[in-house]
Amino acid sequence: MVAAKALTAKNRLLGIRTMEAPPLERKLAAILAADVEGYSRLMNANEEHTLALLTHHRAIIDRLIEASHGQIFGTAGDSVLAEFPSVVQAFDCAVAIQQSLWHANNPFPDDEKMQLRIGINVGDVMVKSGDIFGDGVNIAARLEALAAAGGICVTRGVRDHLRDKVEAKFEDCGEHKVKNIARPIRVFRVVFDERAQPGNIDEPPVDEIDNSANGGQLRSADAEIVFWQSVQASESMEEYRLYLDNYPNGKFAELAKNRLSDPAQAEDPSVEVTFWESIRDKQNPALVRAYMEKYPQGKFRSLAKILLDDLSAPSP
Repeated sequence: MVAAKALTAKNRLLGIRTMEAPPLERKLAAILAADVEGYSRLMNANEEHTLALLTHHRAIIDRLIEASHGQIFGTAGDSVLAEFPSVVQAFDCAVAIQQSLWHANNPFPDDEKMQLRIGINVGDVMVKSGDIFGDGVNIAARLEALAAAGGICVTRGVRDHLRDKVEAKFEDCGEHKVKNIARPIRVFRVVFDERAQPGNIDEPPVDEIDNSANGGQLRSADAEIVFWQSVQASESMEEYRLYLDNYPNGKFAELAKNRLSDPAQAEDPSVEVTFWESIRDKQNPALVRAYMEKYPQGKFRSLAKILLDDLSAPSP
């Protein structure tokens, strides 16, 4: 400790600025987690149509989240994670997304429809270096996995907050024990009219998907960006090839080529998350160093550095 203080004083005398870790912000937030039900099945059946439809759906989802004052923190292929300043805004956005996608899916046969599952939780979260994490986020993700295709599941806290503020009904699905959460979660299924026109949100229009025989491609000017967002975290080399087929001179063409030449760059991001979750509570410096060596630019590098410093500090 004395040596550290002396070093800091020396740096000040020499005019050297010490690098500080980005601040860790804790706050109460409403979290929306969503993913596409049966995405792998749809990709196996028709990759081009599925990616075009995902691009179109993501344009709808992203604009609805923005119109609801939400902030998107994570998009990995077919999944979305967003934070909202209020539970009502998160809920209205979730309902509007499901209603909008019902109408977007309506022209397609059942086996080609792309439906979302959504979970909403309100709880304590941590924000650091552009990432959001904590039990509040994990619970929302577990709820999404419990939701039906086209459906929404919420926690008791969300239900209690919304009970007198929205027209939807809540069906009690009982308590569920979920992975990495110590206590069982009381889950409620939202009962709403999925065929109704979305309300309560002033959403900008989204171009329709072209279902003609020559394409199934989005006519929106930002289609390429949304397309890339849908494949950038993929571990499938075919999705990068499909991007290059559609956008050989696109904004992300060089990055797609690099990932095709080095498949390790396209590693599934969930592998890193699983790695971190498996070692963060072990109080073992060697495991933390192993994470930092494997993921030198990883999502949790700042937290890993803080944890390693704590574990390496001499006992008082």
